[in-house]
Amino acid sequence: MEQNQFAFQKKKRVVVKIGSSSLQYAESGKLNFTKLDHLVRELCNIRNRGMDVCLVSSGAIAVGRQTLGIEERPQDISVKQACAAIGQARLMMIYQKLFAEYNQVAGQVLMTKNTMVNPVSRENARHTFDELFRLGAIPIVNENDTVSTYEMQFGDNDTLSAIVTSLVGADLLILLSDIDGLFTDDPHDNPDARLIEVVEEMDASIYEMAKSSTGSDVGTGGMSTKMTAAKIATLSGADMIIANGADVCILHHIFEDSFRGTIFQAGKRDSFRIEDFILETIG
Repeated sequence: MEQNQFAFQKKKRVVVKIGSSSLQYAESGKLNFTKLDHLVRELCNIRNRGMDVCLVSSGAIAVGRQTLGIEERPQDISVKQACAAIGQARLMMIYQKLFAEYNQVAGQVLMTKNTMVNPVSRENARHTFDELFRLGAIPIVNENDTVSTYEMQFGDNDTLSAIVTSLVGADLLILLSDIDGLFTDDPHDNPDARLIEVVEEMDASIYEMAKSSTGSDVGTGGMSTKMTAAKIATLSGADMIIANGADVCILHHIFEDSFRGTIFQAGKRDSFRIEDFILETIG
């Protein structure tokens, strides 16, 4: 199947995930406000197309560590949680200001593993998302790192974004990463590595291609976490795209069916239950 056969402009509900490394300057680790503004404008344009849109945004810990003057990524969980408490508030303040410039309302949703495995919490979260979409708001989602110890397993929000996709019944998940997509080999080491444009089915050969590192000092998610996200999204009935977030304007190119990236074709399985998957893989 060719990329231009997917007709993404007909999608109804879209989840966009952007990683820490796509939001910051590699040299200083500080926020790239120009890119943030462009991202918000792209999301508002998706909303203006008539689609529901949700943003899963990494960066809280990284922003907090920059605010506190911590140069290296903290390893201690309590330090990470303190950085997240400071960084999440600052990051949302920036997002709220930028969205307001485009006359768009945004709302914050913080989630933990227990949000999904507890039936009451899961339904409450689903209803909250549905109401935000009904009101025309754009939910901005992050893991609640101030109280959660599962951040490393979620893998820089790749898995979380797929969980949100499954929870809200989205039909498209877009992972904006620091790589163009899934390659036959690591493109950092092998110049002959070939980009795979469409994955019609997640089989053993696809998982074997996944690499554990993106070469980033800021994000924590490698290609293996993106494969987990692809499994969740496709089994839940959503197409998934991995695209390079170096230029967030790639978002409108996706909806014009003209972009470079990897598409994972939806293959909904009625027996797939996201809460069971979380318990089996995260514990």
